[in-house]
Amino acid sequence: MAAPTLTFIATNDLVGHTRGRAVPSADTTRALRRGVGWVPANLAIDCFGHIADGNVFGSTGDLRLVPDATTGIDIPAGQDKPEVRLLLAEQRHPDGREWHCCPRTFARRALEDFTERTGLEIIASFEHEFTIRDAADSAPFSLRRFRDAEPFGTELVELLDAVGLDPENWLPEYGTQQYEITLKPAPGLVAADRAILLRDLIHDLAQRHGRSVTFAPLSAPDSGGNGVHVHLSLHDAKTGAPVLYDDGGPANLSQIGQKFAAGILRHAKALTALSACGPNSYLRLAPDTWSVGGIFLGERNRESLLRICPTSTIGGGDPTQQLNLEFRAADATSNPWLVLGSLVRAGLEGITRDYEPERVWPEETASEELADVPRLPASVSEALECLASDEIASGWFHPDLLQTYLHIKHAELRAVEGLTDEQLCAKVADAY
Repeated sequence: MAAPTLTFIATNDLVGHTRGRAVPSADTTRALRRGVGWVPANLAIDCFGHIADGNVFGSTGDLRLVPDATTGIDIPAGQDKPEVRLLLAEQRHPDGREWHCCPRTFARRALEDFTERTGLEIIASFEHEFTIRDAADSAPFSLRRFRDAEPFGTELVELLDAVGLDPENWLPEYGTQQYEITLKPAPGLVAADRAILLRDLIHDLAQRHGRSVTFAPLSAPDSGGNGVHVHLSLHDAKTGAPVLYDDGGPANLSQIGQKFAAGILRHAKALTALSACGPNSYLRLAPDTWSVGGIFLGERNRESLLRICPTSTIGGGDPTQQLNLEFRAADATSNPWLVLGSLVRAGLEGITRDYEPERVWPEETASEELADVPRLPASVSEALECLASDEIASGWFHPDLLQTYLHIKHAELRAVEGLTDEQLCAKVADAY
């Protein structure tokens, strides 16, 4: 089968948008070796398409987008669109040096450091909720809603399987016109790459069907919120054996798992500035919304920031292979590389600095007992302040990357000043 005429070489920027440029596929080998040209200031584009004022790059400098051949997928042709090959890339200096502001490099380095210092590797999966904006308003979780999305749903699963993204579940969700897609666990960087590819494949497939989707945290103030839940497990880097499970630990969580979790919980407020960073993200994150009700480690509790997920022995299932932690305070306004890299850095802090394990709140805990657990920031601006004031978390980033990120997020907030919640949600829904 002939290759697509064009290959799009791309990065995913600080607002979770995939940007890049195309080359003739006949030149792909050369592009894999030498990369293609790119501009530093492109990293400073906000979610509404404007370069943020005050960014450190200005109009100077040059970079190369150097693609990773293992990320390549072919996006199928539609009725009026040709097939295209997509490759994800790292941003490098023209002499090949790593660029300190590249989000993929940030994630890769975090994962490498984690393995080097602990002897463990991260296995991860990103589950995504999104809204099919022109879908019928049928009952939550119902067969009718499932069928209302056809043939889109079946074609999506077929597409994800064909390009190697390993789909796991496709389901109608609770919110109006809301659906969820999950992928099987994969090594950390692969999982983050797949999260990026997934979002773009869904948008492309929807467009080919004449439909419109959004991953925005809220598409309307009274709609169900769209989250991105990041599942994490730890495995021995040499043997592949999982290390989170311990039947003598609280909720069967091992000692090293407790310390990993403690790192995430201690830096949770800073982490949310990176994981839930859209102008309307904090309209979704609130108690009693099935998103995040507080900063705590919960056993099978969907209001917890960090959930210890259930295991099953049905059919001979092995709990040691299943136990994982779910970080619930992310959405698709974020960059998956930054989210994963920062979660790994936080967990590494918990392990290497020997953080005291946090209390595990049992499944049967009454909601009133959780009244005094720490709360998430109430807004993006508050979360950004938490990131800037957390010396450890802010220290994970080169100053240029951190300052660019902060400038972008404040620019987005200025762009939505004076909007009603309904107008705000509509504007963000169009951007995502």
